Amino acid sequence: MSELPKTFDPATIESRWYQHWETSGLFRPERPNAEPWTIVNPPPNVTGSLHIGHALDNTLQDILTRHARLKGKDALWVVGTDHAGIATQMVVERQMALKQQKRTDFTREEFVAKVWEWKAESGGQITGQLRRLGCSMDWANERFTMDEGFSKAVLKVFVELHRQGLLYRDKRLVNWDPGLGTAISDLEVETREVKGQFWRLRYPLEDGSGHIEVATTRPETMLADMAVAVHPTDERYTALIGKNVRLPITGRLIPIVADEHADPELGSGAVKITPGHDFNDFEVGKRAGMKAGEMLNMLDARANIVQVADGLIPAELLGLSTAEARKAVVARLKADGVLVPHVDKDGEEHDSEPRTIQTPFGDRSGVVIEPWLTDQWYVDAATLAQPAIEAVQSGAIRLVPKTWEKTFFNWMENIQPWCVSRQLWWGHQIPAWFDADGNAYVAETEAEAQAQAGEGVALTRDPDVLDTWFSSALWPFATMGWPENADPTLAGRYPNDVLISGFDILFFWDARMMMQGMHFMKDVPFRTLYLHGLVRAADGAKMSKSKGNTVDPLGLIDRYGADALRFFMAAMESQGRDIKMDEKRVEGYRNFATKLWNASRFCQANGIGGSTTLEPPPATSAVNKWIVGEAIKAIQAVDLALGEYRFDAAANAIYQFVWSQFCDWYLELIKGSIDEETKAVAGWVLDQILVVLHPFMPFITEELWHALAEREHDLIVAAWPMADARAIDPAAAQEIDWLIRLVSEVRSSRTELNVPPGARLPYAVADAGAETGARLQRNAATIARLARIDPGEVSGGTAQVVVDEATFRLALGDVIDLAAERARLAKAIAAAEKERDGLAGRLGNASFVERAKPEAVEKARADHAEKAAEAERLTAALARLG
Repeated sequence: MSELPKTFDPATIESRWYQHWETSGLFRPERPNAEPWTIVNPPPNVTGSLHIGHALDNTLQDILTRHARLKGKDALWVVGTDHAGIATQMVVERQMALKQQKRTDFTREEFVAKVWEWKAESGGQITGQLRRLGCSMDWANERFTMDEGFSKAVLKVFVELHRQGLLYRDKRLVNWDPGLGTAISDLEVETREVKGQFWRLRYPLEDGSGHIEVATTRPETMLADMAVAVHPTDERYTALIGKNVRLPITGRLIPIVADEHADPELGSGAVKITPGHDFNDFEVGKRAGMKAGEMLNMLDARANIVQVADGLIPAELLGLSTAEARKAVVARLKADGVLVPHVDKDGEEHDSEPRTIQTPFGDRSGVVIEPWLTDQWYVDAATLAQPAIEAVQSGAIRLVPKTWEKTFFNWMENIQPWCVSRQLWWGHQIPAWFDADGNAYVAETEAEAQAQAGEGVALTRDPDVLDTWFSSALWPFATMGWPENADPTLAGRYPNDVLISGFDILFFWDARMMMQGMHFMKDVPFRTLYLHGLVRAADGAKMSKSKGNTVDPLGLIDRYGADALRFFMAAMESQGRDIKMDEKRVEGYRNFATKLWNASRFCQANGIGGSTTLEPPPATSAVNKWIVGEAIKAIQAVDLALGEYRFDAAANAIYQFVWSQFCDWYLELIKGSIDEETKAVAGWVLDQILVVLHPFMPFITEELWHALAEREHDLIVAAWPMADARAIDPAAAQEIDWLIRLVSEVRSSRTELNVPPGARLPYAVADAGAETGARLQRNAATIARLARIDPGEVSGGTAQVVVDEATFRLALGDVIDLAAERARLAKAIAAAEKERDGLAGRLGNASFVERAKPEAVEKARADHAEKAAEAERLTAALARLG
């Protein structure tokens, strides 16, 4: 035990307690016979730093982990980082550039060694930041996706999938990042609105009988056009299907094909088809009988123009960037008279029509992404998706909130082959070796590949690496030692109990874990998948560095403490809805922590310490019976809410109990009458508060736990309270509820009628039943102290307060000027009603509601509700004056 300082200072306790927990092994205490409970952390990028989304995600995970640990379970929170192929390679290459070095100045092995050096020196920033947040992870067994054991699992999965025919090499279109020189996933593509142009072109028919008009926002791609598509039912073109057009500039003859991709309602109804550079066109080309190997590719890895297979691109266009080629192609088309001019509203002609175009950019490189035809490794995602779909359908995997199921099924049932190769040096190098004829030999080692190829066959290893999502998809079981499974303490850890994830990686990570886990482990990776929303700026906008509206969680921790930030995250997390960042709320939860601190100091000063029993101590007084019952109801509410993943409801239940019932009422009600029974009850209730609040606010609760008593163990490994409903006394609850309502009504009346705070008022009661009379006797001293009213003669002006059947008349004549008070209230009522009606008029104006900014309408509604409530309250106060 130690006397608590007067001021609560989070900074002085947070690092001390975290270091104690970690060094004492309390994040994974020895519990060999306990029920296992497991959660894995979505591994942050090794290059990363803690952002507000991480703060939300990890706070929710820590609440569940600490709750499970307090419940006596063998709780394991697996922690680790992702090698983040693209991001990490970019960081290291950027550092090399400062020394005028390039990756290609070194061998692959030398470069990879430099990345490992960088990881050793700088790659642990985010793990230190997770500690600052209070995350009770199993740091003693931290994992990394490039660890030797994890890498073995990755290679085994690749080889097994290939052997089973579920992983193969194919030529298809990919999202190609010319800045990075690699294929990237959809998640790494950022779509932006760009001011662009829309060109219309005339393609002449081969027989000279006319032309067909097409339109495009990328005229340079016409150099690789291979067809024109029209809808099979479009009568304008039925007679042209099967005929050829002669492509301008190149002179290539290309067919007119029938395909439903062409929309008769859009433009001319005819669409140019460039299968090597457009995802939709690729599918049209395949339907028209074109093989991927025959599709024309007019770009190199840096998106510069190269010659195509038929050699028809003019030499002067070769080597140009796409932007340069666009200008040159448009100029040639105009000169050849095949560019259809756009006539604007003033009748003036232009080469093109201005359009806002949704354009894909690489989220890391910032360059325009090109659909590019290339050989890559693919996973048969459609086959792997089926067991995952069935698991969600059957309830073997529960999605929370359930509303995500429809989106999940829609994506999974229409899933495309998954491109898993990346043109990088940092990552898991693909275990495939090629002979001189391009035949691939897939094996876990080069010796096995050589055995497949035969002695004397020269082999070259595939230089590509695997997509980081491929390796992280193995996280729930590769972190458990698969495939060796040598660690017996990890037995029974698969499936994991729950996964907490942002909805934005549902398909890129969560679904892929389901696919790989069910395929290799023959069971679901987790029983529940909880998808939380995004943390948005205060105005609801998505946070982004470019907008300058991001929030640094470490700055919030510096200002308000980790406990306040964590509680904010929990209290605002409402089953997947986005959270609006509100620093005032974080400050408010810092005030909540301070209130608990001061309440504990009050208890300490009055001889109230920690409890010695899990069971509530015996209570005879109504107030002690009441607080025991309220504590049990709060514990039940928190348990129920956490069981349903209602973090906001759990946080609100403990907040209301601590702030209102314990601090504002119980401690006030017992002042001046703290006997031994009350000390025991108050100490027990305060202990329950500390244990139940601990998952949300671990630092302050651990500090108070030790300050209030000599303890045999730390709070982090204490026992969760037993919420025994038999200890709830309904009669005591009704009495204290009545007492609180009476005191609250009297205090409210005094405030509204401007009664001086120190004035004592005589009161008389009418129509009181026997129960009310008995309660008045039993609680006379408390009522006199808290409401500052005394039984006595009441005459002249009064205020009336009604509680249940009884009317309490408070004498006001000697304390306030009744006439002046009536006039003041009448004036205030008129002002509130005027503002209320004015706001009602604005809200009733359809033009305002439709045209004003949503936040302005929302504010008007809030102001209207506030003024309506104010008018109602003041009217009630005036009515109380006798």
